[in-house]
Amino acid sequence: MLGAIAGDIIGSRFEYRPVKTADFELLHPGCTFTDDTVLTVALAEAILRGRSYAELMREYYRRYPDAGYGLGFHHWALSASSQPYNSYGNGAAMRISPAGYAFDTLEETLARAEEYTAVTHNHPEGVKGGQATAAAIFLARTGSSKDQIREFITARFGYNLSRTLAQIRPTYHFQESCQGTVPEAIIAFLESTGWEDAVRLAVSLGGDSDTLGCITGGIAQAFYGGVPETVARWALEQLDGHLREVTLEFMDKYRLSHP
Repeated sequence: MLGAIAGDIIGSRFEYRPVKTADFELLHPGCTFTDDTVLTVALAEAILRGRSYAELMREYYRRYPDAGYGLGFHHWALSASSQPYNSYGNGAAMRISPAGYAFDTLEETLARAEEYTAVTHNHPEGVKGGQATAAAIFLARTGSSKDQIREFITARFGYNLSRTLAQIRPTYHFQESCQGTVPEAIIAFLESTGWEDAVRLAVSLGGDSDTLGCITGGIAQAFYGGVPETVARWALEQLDGHLREVTLEFMDKYRLSHP
């Protein structure tokens, strides 16, 4: 979970100023948490408290109204309706990392990921993006190899993970869809040598950098066993008291390492 938050924060300053290189200052004063972090922590609290994720997302939206939400989510959060809005946006995947840590089987992880995603993103591609990200985290934290993760995600969700970042990067641009973001984020993880390298590679694609960093960072944390301590401390310092408290409570409950 903290890996996703740190990836979001690191990628935030490039969201509208994309870069095509992994050589950039990592912990920059211009970085901040975005809606990716806010809704990730909302899901963590929903799992911790057994509360409605829809209710908590609306509460967090009111608490953090300027975090950079998409237009569809903005309208949903302000409406009286509890109906989803058939989105396939990458918000489905950016917020799902707690589900990858909280459940004991892959089957339950997939079922709960669908449940949490479909609250808003009930389009099949939205559900697929949320499930694929949660599944990658579950597999990574339970000892699967990168080849096994690649094979499962490809077979179950049909994503093309045979491409390389070198092939993707030259023509890749800002993408808001799950199908245009999740495979690329997973490929960045698959090509990485460590957590920091994974997030740098994700950002270097030059797309929706905070969301790419968030998705890749969550998977990389699970696979590499945590986030570098300097990065973890810095990321926690970027959060306000409430976000930090819920994050640490979730990580303690599910025995995830943190400073």
